[in-house]
Amino acid sequence: MINGLGGGGRTGTYDGGVTETGKRVLLAKPRGYCAGVDRAVQTVEEALKLYGAPIYVRKQIVHNKHVVRTLEAQGAIFVEENEEVPEGATVIFSAHGVAPEVYEQAQSRSLKAIDATCPLVTKVHQEAKRFAAEDYDILLIGHEGHEEVVGTAGEAPAHIQLVDGPDGVDKVTVRDPNKVVWLSQTTLSVDETMETVARLKRRLPLLQSPPSDDICYATSNRQHVVKEIAPDCDVVIVVGSRNSSNSVRLVEVALDAGARAGYLVDFAHEIDDAWLAGAGTVGLTSGASVPDELVQQVLAHLAERGFTEVEEVLTANERLTFSLPQELKRDMKAAAAAARS
Repeated sequence: MINGLGGGGRTGTYDGGVTETGKRVLLAKPRGYCAGVDRAVQTVEEALKLYGAPIYVRKQIVHNKHVVRTLEAQGAIFVEENEEVPEGATVIFSAHGVAPEVYEQAQSRSLKAIDATCPLVTKVHQEAKRFAAEDYDILLIGHEGHEEVVGTAGEAPAHIQLVDGPDGVDKVTVRDPNKVVWLSQTTLSVDETMETVARLKRRLPLLQSPPSDDICYATSNRQHVVKEIAPDCDVVIVVGSRNSSNSVRLVEVALDAGARAGYLVDFAHEIDDAWLAGAGTVGLTSGASVPDELVQQVLAHLAERGFTEVEEVLTANERLTFSLPQELKRDMKAAAAAARS
């Protein structure tokens, strides 16, 4: 149980000595929901309240099994493409962003489209459009096939080429080495992205950088605290889904930073007791699309196996919030006004 503030940015009962059981959990903070995910999930919940079920959602609203199942139980229907949505129905676009053609398809089917794209992803879209308008070659660092990458590349397909990690650098070709800029997917490993950029700059010394970091604050913060705890951990458990880029990256970061082992699980029951055999310290964190109730369930699971001492390690305070999409807020305001009259 967490019960006090310690020095060095750490909270909890552990003071650096041996615990009663010899087993402890280093609980990372920040962890779990970021502002963009919170906004996207709220968008679906509020749309269901306002318009009633069913509400259609193109792709998974966020990459988390539990969140998707919970929203499905409330009346959300997840589809892959707009063609699966009945004409005239309401469709919500996921937090990962979509290409312009997706909006055009929705319009052609008379769909009421609500855009739940994370504002930090929208920022990258705007950068892509701006640099394309200035006739730059844009090197988009990201994972091939990821929804965010597909959406960003769709903004300027003639100008964008994907660089999938450091190994993709050698395949890059540009028209003019004086007019090249790199952008990135928001959920990448910070260290790997910087390695990719360094390799690109060796080939293209005049490569420009985005006006501000494309990797989002939440991704960076979650990776930073994992780096802090990993060297002390026999095992790091990351709660998150396998299609969640930022969750997968957290396992990689933990291993690179010195954790003896690292595992990704959606739910507590997926933890193999063999992972914990002989372990004295377990690190615990969660991806940016994971509700904290799943982390609490893992803590309870670990406590049943003797890991009763929990120390929360805090490296950053996150206070950023995003307002709901304008089209949804407008309808909510109109409904509230109608209810008062």
